[in-house]
Amino acid sequence: MDLFDRHRQEVTEAEAPLAARMRPRTLDEFVGQEAIVGPGRLLRRAIQADQLSSLIFYGPPGTGKTTLARIIANTTKAHFIAINAVLAGVKEIREAIAVAQEKRGMYDQRTILFVDEVHRFNKAQQDALLPWVENGTVILIGATTENPYFEVNKALVSRSRLFQLKPLDEPALRTVVQQALTDPQRGYGHLQVQLDEAALAHWVNVANGDARALLNAIELAVETTPPRPDGVIHLTLAVAEESIQRRAVLYDKEGDAHFDTISAFIKSVRGSDPDAALYWLARMVYAGEEPRFIFRRLLILAGEDVGLADPQAIGVVNACAEAFDRIGMPEGRYPLAQATLYLATCSKSNSVMGFFDALATVEQEREAEVPSPLRDANRDKKGFGHGAGYLYPHAYRDHWVEQQYLPASLQGQVFYQPSNQGYEATIQTQVAQRREAQLAAIVEGISLAPTEALTFSPTNSAQERWLQRTLGQVGEQLGYVRDRLFALAQVQRQHVVLDLNAGTGLLTWEAIRQVPEGGVYACVAAETDATALTQQSQMLPELTRPIVVRSTLADLPTELTRQAPGVQFDVLLGRNVLTSAAEVRGEIAVLTEILSRADANSPSHLVLAEALPRRVQRLYGLLQPAWLGAKLHQQLVKAEEAKYAHPSEARLQWDVAELQQWFSAAGLDVKIQVEPLQTELLITPALISRWFSQGTTQPTYADHLSHYLAAADIALIRDRFTEHLCHQQVPWQSTIAFIQAS
Repeated sequence: MDLFDRHRQEVTEAEAPLAARMRPRTLDEFVGQEAIVGPGRLLRRAIQADQLSSLIFYGPPGTGKTTLARIIANTTKAHFIAINAVLAGVKEIREAIAVAQEKRGMYDQRTILFVDEVHRFNKAQQDALLPWVENGTVILIGATTENPYFEVNKALVSRSRLFQLKPLDEPALRTVVQQALTDPQRGYGHLQVQLDEAALAHWVNVANGDARALLNAIELAVETTPPRPDGVIHLTLAVAEESIQRRAVLYDKEGDAHFDTISAFIKSVRGSDPDAALYWLARMVYAGEEPRFIFRRLLILAGEDVGLADPQAIGVVNACAEAFDRIGMPEGRYPLAQATLYLATCSKSNSVMGFFDALATVEQEREAEVPSPLRDANRDKKGFGHGAGYLYPHAYRDHWVEQQYLPASLQGQVFYQPSNQGYEATIQTQVAQRREAQLAAIVEGISLAPTEALTFSPTNSAQERWLQRTLGQVGEQLGYVRDRLFALAQVQRQHVVLDLNAGTGLLTWEAIRQVPEGGVYACVAAETDATALTQQSQMLPELTRPIVVRSTLADLPTELTRQAPGVQFDVLLGRNVLTSAAEVRGEIAVLTEILSRADANSPSHLVLAEALPRRVQRLYGLLQPAWLGAKLHQQLVKAEEAKYAHPSEARLQWDVAELQQWFSAAGLDVKIQVEPLQTELLITPALISRWFSQGTTQPTYADHLSHYLAAADIALIRDRFTEHLCHQQVPWQSTIAFIQAS
């Protein structure tokens, strides 16, 4: 490098944007991503020991992918080559490989090849690189904003260790700002910059986890704000808002963000959440998504998830789509939002999925002949009797007559299951009654014997599909709890199972699967739950339906004596049976009484999954102390924790030790396993409203706080929830105790 090159490099570095100048040079300067580069983590140890294998960094812009590569370049003894997939072709790859071969042959030095935007490599480029990664000529470090499992050569992915970088959190972004304003060489430490807290909060919020966007905003604000007479550059909220007016939205129409966002949108509409549906719609419109693509997905949803529950839905959405084509943007957002809200609030049914059951039957089963009465009589009636025996429905009352339209091998098969929603609710009974009449025709001797038509094995595919659909709306966490309960219960095919708190039937439907030779009793306290469970069970064959017992747990022994005299239960199971109880020890005594009814030679056992009230998520844990101020945040912590020690809240004051004691006092052998669980909770305006409204039957969160905090403080807490967390997903912690007793 001559003097001119050195001078050119110094000028370039001095004139580089702030984001480039502030790029960390060492791991100690690197901010965020503690999950992968924190002390003791694999990647940090590998960088420090200079023992790297091929890596792919995957994450949104501004999270540190390229920076990590530069840090590796500064610390490694290996030769470092950097190329950009957008600018480099096969020629550049071959040149890099030639250099790597030379370094290895002449100096026994490894070569690290950094490829930025690696997903931009086409197949030819990736194939040109692959052999040299395989034989160790180069160590690949790739950086990509797209999911490498979809966008990068599978062979390259399989030979690389993947590290996912997440958007920077608030503390990390604040650290980035602090570094930029205090570093005298690379940042603005040589200037007198005064930053208001409101301006900092705005930057951190709008940057959306992107350090590059944040630094660009700082640079624009500092460089365009004239200093005061005393030399101070004062950065106010107004200045911050001008420097970064729009939130940085990660959205690539061909990438993960695109597909993840449309998935969230469709699932919100399917789940009848209009608030979430509008939020994800706004995210897409804000990012510039093609509205016709959104309408296409809404039209699909109108058929797939609404169907006959609201036959007008597809017409409404299609009319909104045509209106959009006539008026365009931006006014076209009105029919777009209208279609979204209509589908999000209308009745839902996925009964149209019965078509795919029929399609699977066509694909898997031997092709069946068209029954003779259904064949075309215009051509072969005389010669082959085609069409003979066909009953013309319009000649009968109600324009319907009992006759079979399925092939002989499929008679009695059910594909369509009408829901109890909207329009379908009005035809549900009619469809069921007509099916019963058709089954009666089978029993009378048409093609199949009665036992073949009416007996269903435990592996009956139609029954299994129906049960899967029933549970398809259950969250992943509930599914895990269900599976853990049954793994602990070790249910046998012949067992008689009692679901102690059936509710929506989460455990009941699984029990039906697992005890085809036994029986299932489902206890529910509410009449609405009993009615819903009974109605749903009507879709199952009669012999496999659960016996619904409407009773509180306290009255259950008496009710079982009345409805199931002499029945001995092999397994008692339930979810949150004790959690909602006012007096847990009394409920345990009831369970002990039911267990004692079993024969000594075949004892019953109890399996429960209970959320531990002392370990539930605290709301104050969702708020940053800086949002409230340290003093008020401490007062909030004390006030909320007081709820779990108040004499009137005994149902919140037990834990594993108390459970062990109470079960032992009842004469039961008990084993308790504790597992922490985490799910995502969307903070909605309605949820915040419930927390901070006045209670009617039970005190609310705000009612409890009012004993310890002033009304103005509670109002401020509510405002901070709304300002920082409304429409945000937050991690929600819980702890489940899995109880086995006998």
